[in-house]
Amino acid sequence: MLSKLIKFTFSALFILSSTFLFAQVKPTSADERIKSNELRKELEKKSLLTDISFRNIGPVTMSGRVVDIEANPEDPTEFYVAYASGGLWYTKNNGLSFTSIFDSENILTIGDIAVNWNKKIIWVGTGEVNSSRSSYAGIGIFKSSNNGKNWEWLGLADSHHIGKIQLHPTDENTVWVGALGHLYSPNKERGVLKTTDGGKTWKQTLFVDENTGVVEMDINPTNPNELYAATWYRTRSAWNFEEAGKTSGIYKSLDGGNTWKLLTIDGSGFPTGNGVGRIGLSVFAKNPNLIYAILDNQNPKPDTGKKDVTAYQLQDFKNISKEQFAQLDDKKLDSFLLRNRIPAKQNAKFFKEAIATDKYKSTVIHDFLFVNTGFESTPIGCEIYRSANGGQSWAKVNEKEVPIFFTYGYYFAKIYTSPYNENKLYALGFSSMLSTDGGKTWKNMDKNNVHADHHALWINPKKDSHFINGNDGGINISYDDGEVWFKANTPSVGQFYAITTDNAKPYNVYGGLQDNGVWYISSQTGRNPFAGSGLGLSVGGEVNIGGGDGMYAQVDTRDNTTSYYGSQFGNYTRSNRITKEGTKRITPRHELGEFPYRFNWQSPIQLSSHNQDILYFGSNHFHRSMNQGDNMATMSKDLTNGGKEGNVPYGTITTVSESLLKFGLIYAGTDDGNLHVSKDAGSNWEQLNQKLAVVELNKKIKTVDTKLATQGLWVSRVIASQHKEARVYATLNGYRFDNFSPFIYVSEDFGTSWKQIGTDLPFESINVLREDPKNDSILYVGTDGGLYVSFDKGNSFMSWNAGLPKSVPIHDIAIHQRDNEIVLGTHGRSIYITKLEDVQQLKKDPEWMKKKNVGSKKPTSVE
Repeated sequence: MLSKLIKFTFSALFILSSTFLFAQVKPTSADERIKSNELRKELEKKSLLTDISFRNIGPVTMSGRVVDIEANPEDPTEFYVAYASGGLWYTKNNGLSFTSIFDSENILTIGDIAVNWNKKIIWVGTGEVNSSRSSYAGIGIFKSSNNGKNWEWLGLADSHHIGKIQLHPTDENTVWVGALGHLYSPNKERGVLKTTDGGKTWKQTLFVDENTGVVEMDINPTNPNELYAATWYRTRSAWNFEEAGKTSGIYKSLDGGNTWKLLTIDGSGFPTGNGVGRIGLSVFAKNPNLIYAILDNQNPKPDTGKKDVTAYQLQDFKNISKEQFAQLDDKKLDSFLLRNRIPAKQNAKFFKEAIATDKYKSTVIHDFLFVNTGFESTPIGCEIYRSANGGQSWAKVNEKEVPIFFTYGYYFAKIYTSPYNENKLYALGFSSMLSTDGGKTWKNMDKNNVHADHHALWINPKKDSHFINGNDGGINISYDDGEVWFKANTPSVGQFYAITTDNAKPYNVYGGLQDNGVWYISSQTGRNPFAGSGLGLSVGGEVNIGGGDGMYAQVDTRDNTTSYYGSQFGNYTRSNRITKEGTKRITPRHELGEFPYRFNWQSPIQLSSHNQDILYFGSNHFHRSMNQGDNMATMSKDLTNGGKEGNVPYGTITTVSESLLKFGLIYAGTDDGNLHVSKDAGSNWEQLNQKLAVVELNKKIKTVDTKLATQGLWVSRVIASQHKEARVYATLNGYRFDNFSPFIYVSEDFGTSWKQIGTDLPFESINVLREDPKNDSILYVGTDGGLYVSFDKGNSFMSWNAGLPKSVPIHDIAIHQRDNEIVLGTHGRSIYITKLEDVQQLKKDPEWMKKKNVGSKKPTSVE
């Protein structure tokens, strides 16, 4: 009995232990990921669902994040667009229509592409380099010699994120790759890697350390032995992003990339030290000794302005003593309180009396107002540097601030030069900027139809006023230096975080997208001859209801118009989507004397299916409203392990689920591995993972103190079963440790004990699980690599990708009960829908599709 208990605890529970140590969460190895691709093939072969196809309904208007563009210099109406998580697309009519050409591969995320137009050879470096929360890890380099009909994998699987592919101008077999490396863990396969045999073998020629990779490269086109590489030190965890370091710099090679020398040393004129962030490079082709660099300078901005002694600042209250507070000027204090929207009754007199009597700490104002989301710092930000002697010395050229990035320059930092005018420069950041005086002054090129956050620019080598711009909103094209732009957004490449549906006829699908707000679209969109062709799939059919980075949405199905939706870090609103009446901010607000609530990037909300006046909301606490968000009560203590010091909000609730079978039976999961259940609508909570007392440590069993403060994996979903009251599922996601193992658990006793399922799934982080609405043996699981289905309660799975790319991140799944349809919210290819009837019939009869297809064939007429 003891051995069975130990085995059960090992296989089912070790990952959920409240004492799970960070050291145990090891990155998934390259070998495991490559083997996982073979497992994917097996799950495709065994699939019964190959004849049940999904249809894409878009939307396409807002598009998705572009990372690179390569156009034919002889015919710029022919070009390729690489999307961060939407694959590679090709057009030969200037963006009127596109064809996806990378959907057959086991990865969809791209960092950089390069095209040999003379030989028609395409190189793809997988794994986005922009280091965002949704920058998926790639599996190396691919090459095609027939416009994407077939692809050859060329290795570098552990590089994860590719910054640049640099082609030799005359030798098709010589290529350099700038690999940035793992995002959430140190690794060795980063730096510059070179091949001289077309990618059959690689040699690492530049390596700095396991946290520093290469983000950018450029070449002297007249002397390909002369190359430049920009290294970037950056580390990321779930709670902190370190975006600069002393090993960031610019290197040069004079022997074809075989050896490298650091140029940006002390005295070179280029910044050095811990504040050096991401660097972009551009060599001027007509005079290769002239090089421009754009820098994300993370050193603090110098305080050169005169301090406003007439007004208090938040920092003035950080370490203030009781005695110092009593001496504050009442008028200045009242002015500060008014600026920060403190209720009028809580004025200077109120605070002084409360602090004098020890009702509140002397730092109460700072504690109440201070929030750290990573966007509050004030670094120097964007700087432009120029070298006229091949990088030997540098000088800053921008005379004034270039306001295109500050706190998150890591997301862009790209610079380009005109092919023939050394003083004409283009810089990309939050805005796209143009300089005509060598970088001294800059003007904004963006217009109303150009999305913010720019990542790629192709400049016509024969006409430098014609360029193709790639940003978070897709593709824009200009022929007049950005005076006029038009969009080329026909690919369905929206990056959805979460989706839901209403109960209208036909029903609508709602969802939040990366940097593109919250939208809804009819489920019937796409039922036309051009669906999926890229010919304007759903232009005009979608409606925007919210801005920012769109997150969760909920809809009151009693009227199908009262909508709840939000953006990053818990900023949520209620509104009537048609009339816009009753619009109200519904984000919970902490009380004086408390620290601000911590909100996840994707803070969860849920309407109760038992009474849709009741709304649930997760911060680090569980909140409940009984009146549609008009009032929000905090129902729980902090359900996390208390947060962690860093510049990314952490220690937050990530998922909330109320049972459809019993009102008030609610589960909550957090980003630090906690799971709780409430059986009384949130008044009382039981921590489910406290009872787990055994973990796997170096293949030994070790009993640990379950009361210790702990850290675990991100709980991506907790799902109360709609079939059995005591059943609940939990999925855990190791993406933020570069661990892609599939962790799925089920409990049949309200979370008291757990069983691991889905052990035959490939190494792809789990995002979501849903039950079939009619058969509790059927489960649907969405991962960073695709959709999987189980017919035996999770004991085994099969792939379901008919109508989908071979690999696509599934961030959310919605089941529309009335219409018996499944809706997929993908992070890179928008929304897919199909009926579930055939799936449910296949569970009963594996031969169902064969019988159905035979029955549907029309008899052949004989004349």
